[in-house]
Amino acid sequence: MKAVLWQGTNHVSVETVPDPTLLLPSDAIVRVSSTAICGSDLHLLDGFIPSMEKGDILGHEFMGEVVEVGRDVKTLKVGDRVVIPFNIACGTCDYCQRGLFSACDNSNPNHRMAEALYGATSGGGLFGYSHLYGGYAGGQAQYVRVPFADVGGFKIETDLPDEQVLFLTDIFPTGYQAAENCNIVRGRDVVAVFGAGPVGQFAARSAQMLGAAKVIIVDRFPERLRLAAEAGIETINYEKEDVLIALKEATGGRGPDHVIDAVGLEAHGHGPGALLDTAQQKMKLTFDRITALRWAILSCAKGGTVSMPGVYGGLVDKLPLGAAFAKGLTFKMGQTHTHRYIRPLLAHIEAGDIDPSFVITHRAALADAPQLYKTFRDKHDGCIKVVLNPWGEAAQGVKQA
Repeated sequence: MKAVLWQGTNHVSVETVPDPTLLLPSDAIVRVSSTAICGSDLHLLDGFIPSMEKGDILGHEFMGEVVEVGRDVKTLKVGDRVVIPFNIACGTCDYCQRGLFSACDNSNPNHRMAEALYGATSGGGLFGYSHLYGGYAGGQAQYVRVPFADVGGFKIETDLPDEQVLFLTDIFPTGYQAAENCNIVRGRDVVAVFGAGPVGQFAARSAQMLGAAKVIIVDRFPERLRLAAEAGIETINYEKEDVLIALKEATGGRGPDHVIDAVGLEAHGHGPGALLDTAQQKMKLTFDRITALRWAILSCAKGGTVSMPGVYGGLVDKLPLGAAFAKGLTFKMGQTHTHRYIRPLLAHIEAGDIDPSFVITHRAALADAPQLYKTFRDKHDGCIKVVLNPWGEAAQGVKQA
């Protein structure tokens, strides 16, 4: 089969590799019909997530058709159309039983590696996202092995096109959980979102769905800010305005009640802190650039929530923890418990409340992935979200009309 492989920092390629096979009786094999490049994949491309190995298959946003099942699989059959959560969960451990699927105790065979790095127990396994998280082959491929298939295979039994349900695998639930973590008071609270990429767009729209009185999104790319404005979201371009002053002015001087950091470890910005972050990261003195997180803490109103769906990789520097303490802020973060949200968010899609395909700007074949990784990373050609067809002919990154 064809698959997108990580070959080293800033280098991915599409190669022919062996088809996956059933390894355990609880596995299924899925023929991938659609897959996507996620902002989190860019952290792998840029070399900021440790334990990647040359030849690893990338990708954690994918869906397709079941073509083979193990003898213990009860809920899926050959021919079922399924979306697959990006995180892998057993469904039976204490964490899964409590709905904390990303904290699964049984899906990361390399948990000791993560525990050695972070000094704490590991989260569950992830598709296509380093050996820290299990070393599982990802879904930017023509076929993929799905462990715990009864738990991780969600059947789509309507005729909704792939593009409307594909993002149930990650970015829609991730944005929704980020907004839900804010405990928004309907009709009263103001929510600010840092980052107008795909997760930020879904977080902002989810905050609207949950009843926020006002939603503000912060970014610097005009096409992303326009996409948010089309949904009635207020926008701030941090290259043209002082973010902290603009957020105070937009909220009567108090700041937003809740702030969502949908940027993570590769935040851009300006000022001495951002410059020092960049220098330290290049010298491997820190994992993360945290300009967005600093702005989130400093802008958030007293008693508010800082929700963090953006990925962080390790140690951070110059975190204004004193300000967070003085304001009594609540922090909520972590990998999304995707399994918890797929059914209710699918119901919103079926009801016409939201069409998740609004974020797609580029559609292409799997063979175009190396070019489009760079286009997406560098924000060229108005790129916001890339969807790949594993069975299509190379199209050289044809942009959506």
